[in-house]
Amino acid sequence: MRNERHDEPLSGEELELFFQYLHRYANHDLDQWLNLRVGHEDSPVYVTLSRAPFPDADPSAYRRP
Repeated sequence: MRNERHDEPLSGEELELFFQYLHRYANHDLDQWLNLRVGHEDSPVYVTLSRAPFPDADPSAYRRP
């Protein structure tokens, strides 16, 4: 299922669902890491999901939604 409404922000309900799905993915499907490139091809966003923080990063700097 793809949603093509890329030109509008997520509603509060959609954002809550996104965080729920992200938590579920992290708990059940993420092995070690996942690298993604998302967004518009002219200004992509690079996303890394990992089981460990970046080297030399303070784990408390990571916000938990």
